[in-house]
Amino acid sequence: MRNSQERPAIGQLIALSVWAVLAVAACKTSAAHSVGAAGSDGGEVVARTSASNTAGSSASGANNTAGGRAGTAADAATSVHAGQTRADASTGHSVAPPENDAAVGGTHGGTVHDAAVAVTSPLNGTVRVAYLRHSTGGVIWDGGVEEFIASYASAHGKSYPINKITYPDTSGGYPWANYAYDYWNLWVAHQGTSRDRGELNLDDLAKDYDVIMFKHCFPMSAVEADEPSSSVSSEAKTLANYKLQYAALKARMHSFPQKRFLVWTGAALTVGDTNPANAQRAKEFFDWVKTTWDEPGDNIYVWDFYALETEGTLYLKPEYAAGANDSHPNATFATMVAPYIGQRIIDVIEGRGDTGSLTGK
Repeated sequence: MRNSQERPAIGQLIALSVWAVLAVAACKTSAAHSVGAAGSDGGEVVARTSASNTAGSSASGANNTAGGRAGTAADAATSVHAGQTRADASTGHSVAPPENDAAVGGTHGGTVHDAAVAVTSPLNGTVRVAYLRHSTGGVIWDGGVEEFIASYASAHGKSYPINKITYPDTSGGYPWANYAYDYWNLWVAHQGTSRDRGELNLDDLAKDYDVIMFKHCFPMSAVEADEPSSSVSSEAKTLANYKLQYAALKARMHSFPQKRFLVWTGAALTVGDTNPANAQRAKEFFDWVKTTWDEPGDNIYVWDFYALETEGTLYLKPEYAAGANDSHPNATFATMVAPYIGQRIIDVIEGRGDTGSLTGK
């Protein structure tokens, strides 16, 4: 009788031991999956850790969170572009297709922020910069932008080649215009293989550059009163139209989370080239760009050119202007501020876009 009673007890102990081993293995597998969720994209690593009493509930929570972020990213992105490869051989940067980033919630660089990402890590290797300009941007360039960046890069062992690009270049018949409407038209209305009169679209620029700097010339500051209705496709220079166009541009730039964008607040007009009402509306728009449109944690940054030109007034200061009725900045001003835009570009490259000075001082 004693032996017959011991056999079931021993069998139960063996069964319990096997169950315990399997349970431990399952917990380890679940933990490994949680650790594996920490992802890296190029040189920028996203680390995610969580604490939970139950490994299964932790994994479930992570899945729900990822699913919610993916939906947000997909809603925010206005388009998806094929043809961007996972690795850019010329720079060593990771270049994931936008649709892949959206599918995992846009994780890249440290934080999820809708379709865009918090880009707080420096770009490594050769960082290619596009300096899109017309006449005002050309004046500032001639003040020594390229030389400033080259000197910094040489002193710090970096490679930051910057290319001055007349944009739009107008060789195909596009007008000499680089206002909010034009960027919406060239970057949002025309995508992929669609181009307006042969002008580069954002897909073209993003293939060749890691940081894209763009600006508007001073007629942008002639902001008229709003019309009865506003439209993103309107060329009328009004606050309402500008805001619609900038909202669309923001979503478009967010669909390129591996790229960084730097926009100037608009070039100001001299007191002789505008009127107080238009000048006040211009200030209102540039303030909105800085305080509302621009958000910390995404891949878009601002250089406050307007503040440098006006120094707290509504107009381009006379001592900085080419003439009383010529709102181009003069060479003296360009020499003064070229290091500021150079520093701002460097800050964006090196992960200080949200913490550095908006003026670059």
